[in-house]
Amino acid sequence: EFGEIGVDNAIIESGDEQIVEMNNGCICCTVRGDLIRILGNLKQRREQGALNFDRVVIETTGMADPGPVAQTFFTDEEIGNYYLLDSILTVVDAKHAPQQLDEFHEAQEQVGFADRILLSKTDLVAPAEVDALVERLRHMNPRAPVKPVHFGAAPIGEILDIRGFNLNAILELDPQFLNDIQHEHHDQVESFVFRSDRPFNGDQLEQFLSGMIQVYGPDLLRYKGVLWTRGNPRRVVFQGVHMMMGGDLGKPWAKGEKKQSVMVFIGKKLPKDLFVAGLEQCLVQK
Repeated sequence: EFGEIGVDNAIIESGDEQIVEMNNGCICCTVRGDLIRILGNLKQRREQGALNFDRVVIETTGMADPGPVAQTFFTDEEIGNYYLLDSILTVVDAKHAPQQLDEFHEAQEQVGFADRILLSKTDLVAPAEVDALVERLRHMNPRAPVKPVHFGAAPIGEILDIRGFNLNAILELDPQFLNDIQHEHHDQVESFVFRSDRPFNGDQLEQFLSGMIQVYGPDLLRYKGVLWTRGNPRRVVFQGVHMMMGGDLGKPWAKGEKKQSVMVFIGKKLPKDLFVAGLEQCLVQK
């Protein structure tokens, strides 16, 4: 996660998968050492019989350059000898991709390094816009198939075990790929976290967030959270991109579980003080 904390572990429904989060940095730079350490730890536990798994799926923050992540599997001898980098998958948001590709080098890198591109939110834009975006993506990366998906759903055989990563093709794209080059992010992009042990007034919170999104939506790259709302036995999961925000009911609060709200905002030059003051006004008063 690019931000100080991650909330995806709380958002994702329970399953058999083991999830390890790395926060307060980007996997392609500040927490890259954590990635190597975790992969090494997983290897050791598997060899000892303490953990059984067939594959490791790495989901990066949307601000990540995939190059240094992929580089890990070729420049670290222990990791490279044990793990095979199968493929790099990129999910492209059809609604916001044109703007993001224009503004962010990381978005361009994510498309350029992709072995397959999954195109989401095609139902939110006109067919002509989808066609223009697909043409742009194919021009940027002619070797990666582009597949429209609905809510990211795709047959498992099309995203796992596809043997799509080709080192020679990447070296043509980036001759310095195997060299350890420092990656830099846009200084304008920052994140902040809001936490509270008091419940929200749901209606008041929705009204506040809707107003803030109308004003600051173009600069809100990503926002998500798990919320405790008054009178609701279940947590509320919300997330959004720019002007699009949605929410749903999550799993019930367990008996004796500490209830709290955690929200993460990532954007460009966001007025943190204004957000925090407004969110605090939406909390149920003691």
